[in-house]
Amino acid sequence: MPTIAYFFGITVLMRYNDHQPPHFHALYQGFEALVGIEDGEVIAGNLPRTASTIVRDWTLVRRTELMENWRRARALQPLNRIPGPDA
Repeated sequence: MPTIAYFFGITVLMRYNDHQPPHFHALYQGFEALVGIEDGEVIAGNLPRTASTIVRDWTLVRRTELMENWRRARALQPLNRIPGPDA
């Protein structure tokens, strides 16, 4: 599962050819969540409140790039790194 972003200790990963809806995996201090690209909300799993807010806000700002990576992953193409909010 390629890492596409890393910020504030949060690792963002995306699997190749993953199931719908478009989402990514966010890991933080032993927590893991599937986060929807459309709205930045946690679909499954959980994150601490502050980490969840940071991830949601970042998702909304980077939605276009995340969707492009989603399309690339579905086509089994290399994924691009996406800057975090700390960049």
